[in-house]
Amino acid sequence: MSHAPPPMDHAGWLSMFVEGHGGVSGTVHLLDGDMLALSAALNIPPHVRELIARIPRGKGMAGLAWERNEPVATCNLKEDNSGNVRPGAKAVNAGSGVALPVRDRSQQIRAIVGIAYKDLRELSHDELHLLLSDAATLP
Repeated sequence: MSHAPPPMDHAGWLSMFVEGHGGVSGTVHLLDGDMLALSAALNIPPHVRELIARIPRGKGMAGLAWERNEPVATCNLKEDNSGNVRPGAKAVNAGSGVALPVRDRSQQIRAIVGIAYKDLRELSHDELHLLLSDAATLP
């Protein structure tokens, strides 16, 4: 009699996702009515977790990824002046990052996955495509 492995929780999945893509921190926000609700966070300071526990549509990178239905990236979290990066994200010890929409089978957004990197970098089209593809495996 074989046993299927237990379903992975979001924290375990996030840890594997961030490590697998060379990141230093990450988040999973699930769509909860008219807000995004934090489901998992990796290497995010407690005071930042409080700030990002619930995010409205259009606020910060995750809220903008939800609103725009596309990835929202910055190559410099600390000095981004676009208005896309909120003060909480600037407090994370990271250089660059991206918020990735995750869709359900009917192509509706069900979650936003965030990943941050230590260095300042601009993600290529191929890197974004791979990140989106892997983010879609969120349980």
